[in-house]
Amino acid sequence: MNGIKRRQFLSQLSLAAVGTAISSKLNASSFLISKPSLVEEFVETETSYGKIKGYRTEGVNIFKGIPYAGRTSGERRFRRPAKLQPWTGVREALTLGAPAIQAPRRNEPEPSEDCLFLNVWTPANDNKKRPVMFYNHGGGFVIGSGGSAGQDGANLARNFDVVVVETNHRLGLLGFLYLDEIAGPEYAGSGNMGLLDIIDGLKWVNKNIAQFGGDPNNVMIWGESGGGAKTSCLYAMPAAAPYFNKASIESGPGVRMMDKDTAHENTLQLFNELNIPVNNWQKILEVPASDLLNMQAKLPFVPPFQEKNKNQGTMRRNAGGFGPVVDGKALPNHPFDPGAPAISRNKPLLVGWNEDEYTFFAWERKDADSFKMDFEGLHKKLEPQYGPDTKKIIATYRQARPNATAPDIFVAISSITMMGLGSIDIAEKKARQNGAPVYLYNFGYKSENKIPGTDYAMGTPHAMDISFKFNNEVPPKNGEPTKPSFFGGNRPERFTASHNFAELWTTFARTGKPAAKNAPTWPAYNLKDRATMRIDTELEVINNRFKEEVEMWRSIGKTLN
Repeated sequence: MNGIKRRQFLSQLSLAAVGTAISSKLNASSFLISKPSLVEEFVETETSYGKIKGYRTEGVNIFKGIPYAGRTSGERRFRRPAKLQPWTGVREALTLGAPAIQAPRRNEPEPSEDCLFLNVWTPANDNKKRPVMFYNHGGGFVIGSGGSAGQDGANLARNFDVVVVETNHRLGLLGFLYLDEIAGPEYAGSGNMGLLDIIDGLKWVNKNIAQFGGDPNNVMIWGESGGGAKTSCLYAMPAAAPYFNKASIESGPGVRMMDKDTAHENTLQLFNELNIPVNNWQKILEVPASDLLNMQAKLPFVPPFQEKNKNQGTMRRNAGGFGPVVDGKALPNHPFDPGAPAISRNKPLLVGWNEDEYTFFAWERKDADSFKMDFEGLHKKLEPQYGPDTKKIIATYRQARPNATAPDIFVAISSITMMGLGSIDIAEKKARQNGAPVYLYNFGYKSENKIPGTDYAMGTPHAMDISFKFNNEVPPKNGEPTKPSFFGGNRPERFTASHNFAELWTTFARTGKPAAKNAPTWPAYNLKDRATMRIDTELEVINNRFKEEVEMWRSIGKTLN
């Protein structure tokens, strides 16, 4: 009973919910890539499909909207893309390509089923063999694109001499509808089309990135939120294995994905809602994409991970929603269950989360009440999820954090159960492999921005790390006034924290070991010291952080994610 309630609680905090929030709120902000404002010159380069033209600005060559695979509409819906046809002449790569089907995105083209485009930022097209940072965007499995300005790659390329690549790929129902059991062999892998699209992007990088000054033999995959879950899956997929060398999973630990039985139930539920008999399944190919999007919105979101039923050793069922499927083929196993994937044993890994993940959701939901409660109110708030364990949970947190208020403890509990325990689980399983190192982190720079309707600071909310690790929190140029960051606030100290984050990540991309000039040595995670790097204006290694809290979660049978 209590486990089910916890599961329902966590489902409400799913990455899909994150995606909805980012879509409706951040899209309306300055979080999007704007049109080129200062084009110094146009730049042409060859690809395996033909010549393209990008532009250079402030020391970075930028190419947007490059097609990396063919059509996914029409008879290619739910299937692998059509072969991309070469072009003659010079194709312009100056503006973003269409994002996947979703609600319209401000400053981006109209969403389209034909959405397989990518963007590249590079210091120069000079065959220099820079490390390649291949980013998987967030937004759960339902929204987002490689065109959000918080993840604009220009500063990383300019300031740290790397090449940044970001893709658009199929999402939601059109990217993850599991048809393997009712359609023909042409639809094999249908439950993972969105992931297989990303792999096509990695294949494009392998063939072409040398022309952009990148090293095809030194590719890092990374992603936040839903992008972290996608990265978790790619880390376990045989088709992806030849095309990347290291990975980072940020605030999106995808320990387990959806099993085939649940995915099939979701498919049957969809066909029932559409009044399409399963034996006439082809009719779904005729349904307009807009209608499918409307239907997708009526069905439950898929959670970012699937929690194991401790007593039965099976997955808890949660029909509804669309996300990656453990189909035994494209995704042979759960990414990190029962252990870290053997296929990536020799690939270094970064994994971690933000200290105050939950405040993002409070902001998105206009939840002011959670920040006005006392400890009696905290018990009442947690008891529906944790039942008789509630008293022990609160007591453990009050002992570990004697100066914490009731809202402080609520944020800490919500944040670690959402993203922290799964991140620790991944680090421990990777460490047990005795292969390539794994590094655990917490991002902790505190924003002074208040949650609306409260005097409570957001701290380090979910998604705030995006602009920091992309080094997009930088001082203004030419004496311009400092503009406040959407999440990061207005204090100039954020520029130092952003540089720290970006330097650690780009060094990891270059060498497989995160490091920075002003940082202590970051030890690989092991089961004795459990070293964690806390990222802020100062960088600090903390051994066995949250020891008391994690031991308590284990003692009450809370699986790590």
